[in-house]
Amino acid sequence: MSKQSFEEALKELEAIVSALEDGELPLEEAVKKYETGRQLAEHCQKLLEDAEKVLTKVMVTNGEEAPFDSEE
Repeated sequence: MSKQSFEEALKELEAIVSALEDGELPLEEAVKKYETGRQLAEHCQKLLEDAEKVLTKVMVTNGEEAPFDSEE
């Protein structure tokens, strides 16, 4: 999973959420899918945080790092 791109992981996570929302999975399978989904969500969050760190370092104001602000 750690080699999945953000888009791949998000697509898999969306499929898991959809399957869980249907409510048709046996309990054991639903629990496994939930755990996989939790791991995918953590992976996506880490990728987003890493991207924000890169953007923060790229955005420089007066020679100092400036926090990334997506509203600008």
